[in-house]
Amino acid sequence: MDGGQRRPLGRREQDILALERRGFPGPGAKERAIREELGLAPIRYYQLLNALLDDPRALEHDPVTVNRLRRIRERRRAER
Repeated sequence: MDGGQRRPLGRREQDILALERRGFPGPGAKERAIREELGLAPIRYYQLLNALLDDPRALEHDPVTVNRLRRIRERRRAER
C-alpha cells in the first residue's frame, strides 16, 4: 500500500485529460491539437491516455472524463 502518499498527476497527464474534455470541430483537429499543444505524436498520446485511464489518480482528478473514456474503451473492446 502507498499509505495515501500518491504523487499528484503531472502537468502532461493533466494536459491530456484537459484535451480530452474539449470538443473538436472536424477530422484532424484533435490530432493537430495533440501535436501543437502537447508536442506528442498521436500514437504516443493515445498510449499515454490509455495508461492514464487505468491510473486511480486520473480518476480522482477528473472522474467525469475518465469514466466517460473508460466506457468508450470498453464498448470498443466489446465490439471487436
